[in-house]
Amino acid sequence: MSIVGSYLRLAPAEIARVREEPVRAREFKVEQAAREHLRDPAELRFHDTDKAWAGLAHLFARHGLPTEVIHGGEVLSEDEDWGYGPPFLLAPDVVADAVRQLADRPFDALADGLTPADLAAAEVYPTGLWARDPFALDYLAAHYVALLRYLTRTARYRHGLLLWYS
Repeated sequence: MSIVGSYLRLAPAEIARVREEPVRAREFKVEQAAREHLRDPAELRFHDTDKAWAGLAHLFARHGLPTEVIHGGEVLSEDEDWGYGPPFLLAPDVVADAVRQLADRPFDALADGLTPADLAAAEVYPTGLWARDPFALDYLAAHYVALLRYLTRTARYRHGLLLWYS
């Protein structure tokens, strides 16, 4: 079993709705998933970082970058568990700030001097990936680029995010 980091882009009114009734967040996620196939691929509201989330958090932490876009911000509800804990909310201003900090940071600059062995030694999830896959940093790079694109689109719409692990 794998732990996957997932996101759902939310408009401010949607954020207000799930803050008022945290249990509705799960319903909202299901409603959005049902409509996702109708959207232009560039406008998808869902995103996931697969198992790269911990590697991305490690990379961001090395440079003092905003790890809350990986680990979550405000806990939506301690009563909810979406697989590996409660879902989190990231307000639009948090997303916009993260994009400002990440915008001019290409992956190669962030990963300069980092090796898969470093990630394995630091016991970054998934620990087995870094040691056995010669393309592990390419995997991490692809997820960084995709996440930055998604965060940039989210900030452009002045939306926030619902983040969870499953």
